[in-house]
Amino acid sequence: MTESIRRRLDAFRQQRRVQAGSLITSVFGDAVLPHGGRIWLGSLIRLLEPLELSERLVRTSVFRLAKDEWLRAEAKGRRADYELTPAGHRRFEEASRHIYSSHAPQWDRRWRLILAVGEFDPRERERLRNALFWQGFGALGADCFVHPSADLTAALDALVAEGMADFLGRLMPLLAADSLSGLSANDADLVRRAWDLEDLAADYGEFVATYLPILADLRRDRHAEVGDEEAFLLRILLIHDYRRMLLRDPELPDVLLPPDWPGQRARLLCRDLYRRLVEPSERHLQAHLRLADGGFPPLDPSFADRFPDDDPLAAIAL
Repeated sequence: MTESIRRRLDAFRQQRRVQAGSLITSVFGDAVLPHGGRIWLGSLIRLLEPLELSERLVRTSVFRLAKDEWLRAEAKGRRADYELTPAGHRRFEEASRHIYSSHAPQWDRRWRLILAVGEFDPRERERLRNALFWQGFGALGADCFVHPSADLTAALDALVAEGMADFLGRLMPLLAADSLSGLSANDADLVRRAWDLEDLAADYGEFVATYLPILADLRRDRHAEVGDEEAFLLRILLIHDYRRMLLRDPELPDVLLPPDWPGQRARLLCRDLYRRLVEPSERHLQAHLRLADGGFPPLDPSFADRFPDDDPLAAIAL
């Protein structure tokens, strides 16, 4: 294990508070979903033990995810598998399209809007704002949420999956037409109003500063070996940190981004480091990921499509 990998794993272990539910969500999305979307709870506990997550914390977090209808249990004798619910599966599939795609979707220069046209009490409004924020929507005032390329049907489906089905009758999804007036506000004005890009850029910059030394070490020493367990742990932390930024990134087209946008470097860094970790981390999963009946679920062939080669930013130097 390189010193840079050791520092990253130790930094995680030394955190005073760990959002275990969020980390387990990353484990399911990145490692469990490609292996059938289910895992024996004891196996999950074993996989996370080296990160110093206690058995009690993992159990409590899994039970909470089940209560929130992300996961469901299926008893196998005295053991139980946990698998994604249909709603949870949809959420992960949508997140995967953002995390592992080669680039952001092409922009048709039409903004997607969700308007709150009904009455919302303060608690409901905050819940709606947070849910759309984590889908990358920006806010224009209290009643208008905007995104450059979101699938509006999928966005509303995600609200249903979050338990907000009763909100839909008070929301109006719209596809905005281009303004024809040269005197009107422009796209850049809208972006400045709807998103705090400085805050997101700072987070992307911190991500690059954290993981670039690891990639540099592995590039510099071709004989450097990453143990199977360490590769799995680093892969989970890499995707966990990247996912938390990307889910609130509106994936603005290049013409609306500031110069030298760090999100592009972060994506290429994540792709290159992930590719180096796949083989040893999958060996670790083959040894330790188990179902309640003791079986090992095979890897779905679609896993090979993650971080494809046809990346238009591949020429950017990290």
